Amino acid sequence: MKQITSIQNPFVKNLVLLQDKAKARKQSGTFIIEGQREIELAVKGGYELETVLFLPEIISENQIKKLTSQQVELVEISKEVYQKLAYRDTTEGIIAIAKSKPLQLSDLKLSKNPLILVAEGLEKPGNLGALLRTADAANIDAVIIANPKSDMYNPNIVRSSVGCLFTRQIAVATSEEAIAYLKENNINIYCATLQDSATYHTQNYNEPTALVVGTEATGITEVWRQNSTKNINIPMQGIIDSMNVSVAAAILLFEAKRQRGF
Repeated sequence: MKQITSIQNPFVKNLVLLQDKAKARKQSGTFIIEGQREIELAVKGGYELETVLFLPEIISENQIKKLTSQQVELVEISKEVYQKLAYRDTTEGIIAIAKSKPLQLSDLKLSKNPLILVAEGLEKPGNLGALLRTADAANIDAVIIANPKSDMYNPNIVRSSVGCLFTRQIAVATSEEAIAYLKENNINIYCATLQDSATYHTQNYNEPTALVVGTEATGITEVWRQNSTKNINIPMQGIIDSMNVSVAAAILLFEAKRQRGF
């Protein structure tokens, strides 16, 4: 079994680049997953692992083999190397290199009566991760990320989604591509916006539905408002006029789930 003990090792330096640079992830077609639960969920979600690096004093080779039946290269690393690569404060002693997926709209497999969340132009990886956790909690068909400002395999998204990046169907597209896809599939579009909108609970989400949310600062772009079945709003009763995007998405999604009898 291969062993790496130095942080100056070229392989380790490449992994640091993979953590830090979207360009490196795109060029290699790979990304890093940290943590036992996240790796297990990735395998269940159909992701292919290339390499697993582990700290033998924390996790054993037998434990790793229980996480996946895939034939992967195992690399034993030193504590110094692990600390260089680990992204989280909590220590589980395992890091995997996985092949990314293209995340295309054409790959989505929808139910007969789909419920989809669309998020446009989100910038903060933490918000995207929280949004994916919300989507998993509501057990919806898919999440479409329109005009993303960060690649989906950013380690902050992987971490903040606590593995939900791998539990939902996800597609990345432009807003125009997403709108065309929804219309082709006869899916109603409900856009969360203040302009020309009705309160969210007055609408019927029992038919194929896409709920669209945007950034807290600027909201959704005009192209979504022009193509919506109906614009909707969440009545704000405090002083400020916005809330965290993942909270807003949760309110909308669970109203749709309530109408559908959960």
